[in-house]
Amino acid sequence: MDIVLIGSGNVAHHLGAALKKAGHRIVQVYSPTAEHARRLADFLQSEATQSLHDLRSDADLYILAVRDQAIPEVVQQLPLSWQGTVVHTSGATSIDLLDKWSKYGVIYPPQSLSKEVPTDLSLIPFAIEGNKEAVKDFLFTTIHPIAPLSFEANSTQRLALHIAAVFANNFSNALYKIAFDILSDQNLPVDVIRPIILESAMKVQNRLPQQVQTGPARRNDTLTMEKHLEYLKLEPDWQTIYQIMSQFIKKSEI
Repeated sequence: MDIVLIGSGNVAHHLGAALKKAGHRIVQVYSPTAEHARRLADFLQSEATQSLHDLRSDADLYILAVRDQAIPEVVQQLPLSWQGTVVHTSGATSIDLLDKWSKYGVIYPPQSLSKEVPTDLSLIPFAIEGNKEAVKDFLFTTIHPIAPLSFEANSTQRLALHIAAVFANNFSNALYKIAFDILSDQNLPVDVIRPIILESAMKVQNRLPQQVQTGPARRNDTLTMEKHLEYLKLEPDWQTIYQIMSQFIKKSEI
């Protein structure tokens, strides 16, 4: 199968490498930055272009792996004449944005991908959507060899998955940053808290979060929480986050 990658970022890098390894041909890589397009194209033994107007019209699959906010603008500039299947890789973008073509869909990996970090896509459950049954079957056939845990999800389900991923990954990582800063302020090594971060992540692999919640809010230990809030008084944003999270834990009886 001939595939055109529109984008040269983290998702394009990992998808391109996996699809090439599965036996497909990445025939072209687009990026508005020539160096980025060339770098990924060289890695995939493909052709690079920085012009949307120079994209091939005879590919079997076009993958729009660009930033969410860039998808509408890119789609507007692409030709109607493509006969191949066109997909985007966004969690928060509706499939309907691609309805100018006859065959279109979504392949969304709910994972934080980085070019520099090797990732086994076979462990990632891709969310798949097609505008018709034949497209959905085509996408599953294409993605299943590299991501066998993939499943069908409509645009609303995929948006919910994306929001859940933001809470589980982006927000928790921001909280790790606060924790590291608190330790650093007292000249404590950040390594001392890494074991509890790992332990928390491991616990929810086979149990529900409400089954493993601990801490002063869970115990309604108001004395300890007051001490924490007093300590955080010079960082009002952290203090607010602490209060909101504690109230949520108490209210939800997690």
